[in-house]
Amino acid sequence: MPTPVLFDALRLAGATPVQAARRLLGSYLEVDGPGGTVRMRLVEVEAYGGPPDSPFPDPASHGYRGRTDRNEVMFGDAGHLYVYRSYGIHWCGNISYGPVGQCGGVLMRAGEIVGGEQLARERRSTARTDTQLACGPGNVGSAMAIGRNFNGVAVCTADSPVRLLRGPRIPASAVGHGPRVGVSTAQDRPWRLWDERSPAVSKYRRAAPLRLSVPVVDGGGSTT
Repeated sequence: MPTPVLFDALRLAGATPVQAARRLLGSYLEVDGPGGTVRMRLVEVEAYGGPPDSPFPDPASHGYRGRTDRNEVMFGDAGHLYVYRSYGIHWCGNISYGPVGQCGGVLMRAGEIVGGEQLARERRSTARTDTQLACGPGNVGSAMAIGRNFNGVAVCTADSPVRLLRGPRIPASAVGHGPRVGVSTAQDRPWRLWDERSPAVSKYRRAAPLRLSVPVVDGGGSTT
């Protein structure tokens, strides 16, 4: 790989959801964690928007119901890491985009490990092949040792423990677009992008539709 060049956060500051995902696809993420540094090339990303009154309302976004202590990073400066726990087990990493005050994040869904492979294998000992080391957002978190302690860090600065680096642009003919994974609302938006040449892209699994439990009211006005 040529001498690493930091990704410019300004490329994300004015981006739409799909533009942000497209600009991040093919970039490199480098994380200094326990035991050393691991580098990954992003081969699958997934964009999320914001609340109903935002330019890109998105009911699947963690910020759809407004700003909270948990999702604060998504409303802040572009080029910061938003970390959340999925299903109470896996840590997942997103990179914020858009102007300050506008909610936006791009989930890192899958990557190819291109540096620190042995360390990534130790962290992901259940992976049967190297292409599975960072296949899926939870596995990205495990392989890269991304935890809540990294929430909010700037990824476009040289002194950060998590650094986003520019990578060769993926030709348009090799970029796939499709529905998002693991969300029960607004999943058909083609805001998931991937490098069709990469075997590390995760397999698409459509989530079950969201079902709301509504109490039944009998003739006397009681609920059951």
